[in-house]
Amino acid sequence: MREIVLDTETTGFDPESGDRIVEIGAIELIGHVPTSNVFHEYIDPERAMPQEAFEVHGLGDDFLRGKPKFAELGQKFVDFIGDAKLVIHNAAFDMKFLNAELKWMGLPQLPFDRAIDTLDIARRRFPGSPASLDALCRRFGIDNSARTLHGALLDSEILAEVYLELIGGRQPDFGLSTRGGSSADTVDIEAWTPPPRPRPLPERLTAEEASAHAAFVGGLGDATLWHK
Repeated sequence: MREIVLDTETTGFDPESGDRIVEIGAIELIGHVPTSNVFHEYIDPERAMPQEAFEVHGLGDDFLRGKPKFAELGQKFVDFIGDAKLVIHNAAFDMKFLNAELKWMGLPQLPFDRAIDTLDIARRRFPGSPASLDALCRRFGIDNSARTLHGALLDSEILAEVYLELIGGRQPDFGLSTRGGSSADTVDIEAWTPPPRPRPLPERLTAEEASAHAAFVGGLGDATLWHK
């Protein structure tokens, strides 16, 4: 099973008002295990960087000038993600920007049901608790000390660790999900209960062993737990 954990940095909050993506970071998971296959690009937004956005990610006009434009690498990004599920924290935000950029290129939009929103998972698992990436790092004991500013690749790496904890820890498949094996299914691990066994397991004790055990318990006296 292939999944892509991704994050974007932008010039603001609304692509329809002229805001653009300035960084994409994405890492590949195979069977919930990160591989060395990554996608990371800084992007020239073809507009000035607002001060408020610069204070979030530290990507300024001088640094981004001369970097590839999204139109020059959009197809490369689409090829990288393929048909994998997209693991995103606050997926509505990133999907909105990615689809705007793809639309301007004339490329197909990404269906929203491809996104696994870790923000939504965290809010359902821990209702009423902070669900930011930093808060989840604190909850799960994940080192995010390098995250002095937002950065798409670093945040994707951190999010991959958070995602594995959200779906059941370092061994997510230990949740014993029986509903098809997709990553979206595994997020409901806590709700899983074992079905009734169709046939009882065969008795493993021999008659001699059962008799010896009964004799041993009988010799412990009436005050023992087994007699209550």
